[in-house]
Amino acid sequence: MNRWEGLDEFVAVAECGSFYRAAERLRVSSSHVSRQIARLEERLHARLLYRTTRRVSLTEAGQTFFAHCQRLIEEREAAFNALGELQSTPTGLLRMTAAVTYGERFIVPLVNAFMAQHPQLRVEIELTNRNLDLVQEGFDLAIRLGRLSDSSLIASRIAPRAMYLCAAPAYLERYGRPHTLSELARHNCLIGTSDTWMFQLDGREHPFRPSGNWRCNSGEAVLDAALRGFGLCQLPDYYVQEPLRRGALVSLLEGNQPPNTAVWAVYPQRRYPLPKVRLLIEALKEGLAARPEYQQQTSL
Repeated sequence: MNRWEGLDEFVAVAECGSFYRAAERLRVSSSHVSRQIARLEERLHARLLYRTTRRVSLTEAGQTFFAHCQRLIEEREAAFNALGELQSTPTGLLRMTAAVTYGERFIVPLVNAFMAQHPQLRVEIELTNRNLDLVQEGFDLAIRLGRLSDSSLIASRIAPRAMYLCAAPAYLERYGRPHTLSELARHNCLIGTSDTWMFQLDGREHPFRPSGNWRCNSGEAVLDAALRGFGLCQLPDYYVQEPLRRGALVSLLEGNQPPNTAVWAVYPQRRYPLPKVRLLIEALKEGLAARPEYQQQTSL
């Protein structure tokens, strides 16, 4: 005996409220539907439906059984769909978003390489420093930096991300080098997109609200101001690695450097990610890992 027998017919009748409409949906005869449900009720030793000449309704047992059957059928369909997707190739339109500078330097070149391997795929990329609503605005994927706040999205870590407190040698010669977090308040701070700088103190996160005479919502602009000796800055690794390596910037308070956050690929919840999303995320992980910026971080 197939324990699935009758489940599709029962769910169809419960959803359609009619044996005739359920039979139309399933493309079988009404007598077949009626027979299958009668056998199902017999196996369960429970009446699932009230039948009258005008309508069909669920019994109390039928209501309980219906909720479970719906989930079972959804899971079954999802399993078949997942297998089909795993065997397919990326097709159609993929809409994604990423932060402007990181997207331009790191993500877009990797997406372009991915598209060269999958020419049947179409891609739309929106570079913005705003956190867009992926579901509301119809995006398949977003690349986000730092700490995630939206728990309704599925997140996959694609690269590490470290934050550095830095200053130019000229600034430090003029104003001195801070040796503790408490000394930061005496320094001019170059403020970017965040009003709070995070550090680590005694194994815990320690927030600091910077103040200074300069602010801009561009990391590149913050970096330029720091290189000119205007003040202290806190920026992600990919902005400051090269200036640190050649001595144009000096890393400060390294013992208080905040724990690494990450670069994340996030996408709306689906039981199984679409092939175009899943395969692109894998390509981004591999591509970023091969970048010299990530291979040389330990040398800073």
